[in-house]
Amino acid sequence: MNYLIKNAAGIASSESPYARDLRIRDGRIAELGRDLNPTPEDPETIVDASGCVVWPGLVNTHHHLAQSIMKGVPEGLNQNLGEWLSSVPYRFWPKVTPELMYHAARLGLYELIRSGTTTCADHHYLYHSTTSPELEEAVWQAADELGIRMVLCRGSATEIGSHEGMIEHNIEPETIDQIIDRLETSRKKHHQTGPDAMKQLVVAPTSLVHSSSPEGLKAQAQWARENGLKMHSHLLEVDSDEIQAQKKYGMSAIDYAESCDWLGSDVWYAHLVHSDAHAIQRLAATGTGIAHCPTSNCRLGSGIAPVIDMAASGVPISLAVDGSASAESGSMLQELNLTWLIHRAVHGPDATTLEQVLEWGSRGGASLLGLDNTGSLAVGKSADVVLYDINQPRFAGVHAPLMAPLMCGEPVHVRDSFVQGRQIVQGGQINGLDEEELTRNVQESVATLLAIA
Repeated sequence: MNYLIKNAAGIASSESPYARDLRIRDGRIAELGRDLNPTPEDPETIVDASGCVVWPGLVNTHHHLAQSIMKGVPEGLNQNLGEWLSSVPYRFWPKVTPELMYHAARLGLYELIRSGTTTCADHHYLYHSTTSPELEEAVWQAADELGIRMVLCRGSATEIGSHEGMIEHNIEPETIDQIIDRLETSRKKHHQTGPDAMKQLVVAPTSLVHSSSPEGLKAQAQWARENGLKMHSHLLEVDSDEIQAQKKYGMSAIDYAESCDWLGSDVWYAHLVHSDAHAIQRLAATGTGIAHCPTSNCRLGSGIAPVIDMAASGVPISLAVDGSASAESGSMLQELNLTWLIHRAVHGPDATTLEQVLEWGSRGGASLLGLDNTGSLAVGKSADVVLYDINQPRFAGVHAPLMAPLMCGEPVHVRDSFVQGRQIVQGGQINGLDEEELTRNVQESVATLLAIA
């Protein structure tokens, strides 16, 4: 179906900053301008965007959708990362069934979509020696039903190592052969190539330092590059990564990653909070990117990633919500708002601009994921388009309406949303999702999880 979006209060497009209309044809942005007329010879649905600002869909580069049914677990509320991992996600991990995973994924994707997200990279790490393939299939199914782009970052552990959560809960890791075999099955079934793929697979060991062997990391890196897949993991979220790397391997965490072939323009890491000047230099020199997760880093008391220094050095920057068990909201817009604010608190009011932060949350993420035909509003790009309704009291006093959602933050109302030209939100309702049913299913899932964990 083709669409003509008209009369927007503003369109966030560097190519056409004065545009108020946007035409979608065959899944792509065909035209940007003012006073565009319908084309009778090629029928299109008119979308009146009066009172709305139009943005590129946001791109979330790191999530743990399974954690959407693990929010606010009392035991972990005031713990640091290491303690929290054992008290919350690793406590529940072996108990998550495909049905629970499906409802958790739908909730997490719902939260993303309603905040303006059109692409989700989920670091799905619920794999152990006896994991059922249906657990992963539940994530693909939920994304397919809701119409969001899905980049499934396939987690893994080849050893218990120094990971407290795995040790305490006796989680048996996979062998490297299991990991590669299962990756190959997923790649053949789901992975798509191209700059606007709807489904992608990423090789993503859960922790480089704590639960992977150098041999296993090198094998996964080789397999990923042989098959044209990108690579992702956690690194330097807290200082224990650096401590363990020095203790186990006699080198810094960033040098250890490089020694295992885990730096490069096809690699990005979540967090990187404790990156020193040497780490930033190696990231920049190799084109290795960051998924900046400020809400989770604040919630767990992990610190603030040195994103300003990274950006100045040329490190590719993207934004992400992390898992909802440590960020509770699951809103990409919250991450943009907090990114805009938190670095100003440390570095001063000129540290971040609204335009820069929106770029990190859209085009920056798309570029990191290799989805170069998404992430911005320009003719020829895939039509990943979001309409925020700002015709509401809390936005009425804003003098710069185009950036009102970012400045004011949550709550926002996404009135309409499109992914590759397919409308996934219409009039504020996510197509194919009943909110009452979702709420009931998630509440039942939480009760089930508590009963068996």
